[in-house]
Amino acid sequence: MRAQHLSASYGVELQQCREELVAQEKKLRSAASSHEEIVLWFEHDLFCQVHLLYLLNWFAKENLVDTKLSLICINEFPGKENFRGLGELSAGELSSLFPARREVTAEQLTLATAAWRAYCSDDPTAIENILLTNTAALPFLDAALRAHLRRFPSTANGLGHAENRALQFLAEDNQDFARLFDHFSRAESIYGFGDAQLWLVLRQLCDGPAPLVSVENFESDSWRLQPLTPELTQKARFRITAAGEATLAYEADSVILNGIDEWLGGVHLHDPESLWRWDESTSRLQYSSGPAVNEFGY
Repeated sequence: MRAQHLSASYGVELQQCREELVAQEKKLRSAASSHEEIVLWFEHDLFCQVHLLYLLNWFAKENLVDTKLSLICINEFPGKENFRGLGELSAGELSSLFPARREVTAEQLTLATAAWRAYCSDDPTAIENILLTNTAALPFLDAALRAHLRRFPSTANGLGHAENRALQFLAEDNQDFARLFDHFSRAESIYGFGDAQLWLVLRQLCDGPAPLVSVENFESDSWRLQPLTPELTQKARFRITAAGEATLAYEADSVILNGIDEWLGGVHLHDPESLWRWDESTSRLQYSSGPAVNEFGY
């Protein structure tokens, strides 16, 4: 029954996503044909950089002869020691950035088009090839794409970097979501995760035959189906399980324990026997092909 509820929930979310994307396309086309200037506002993190690539790739295909395309993209702001993003700036502070906008260049459009194609490819080594080229035209792209590659399951324990970090913070007794989110955001600002994205990471860690994380204060799995609200995050308490501790200690492998079904860009990670993994020791992707054997006793 729970699987049916989850499937129905995901179906509704997918339909809503499609409708929002169609509406977004209409707004983009309208903007490209009815404005003298379009100003893109973005930050340095992976979340922003991927969206920037999408938009620059989109505009590169449009006829913008009568429309100027400009960009504001920052990773710091005077007086903000722990700058996390444009959302924390006041109206006056945002206005101060406007004169510094720069017109998007042909070089930036070309690089963004190539990088977006690599991001959407089912072969993630296309991203590694982009990183071998000169990406200076988009100064935050290199770090963002490297952060993306670290999201692939580790050769050491099957978890991506974000999941490993979430487990580390849970092991330090940060089971309160608000505190966990604050720790994660400070340590891993490169990802640009909002609370909903970290919540999804934790929800996925709670799944599978050998969950790596457990959630308390709920009598059933109903919390998985509820919209994310402040009340929900305040009630939930997450704890690392024995399987999670073993995985964090590299004594178990998450993919072998619980399987995997995840999209990273254009790569669908779903077959434990044929899987792209990230090798932290070499900072390179590896493709593993062969039967996955649970040798850890879980």
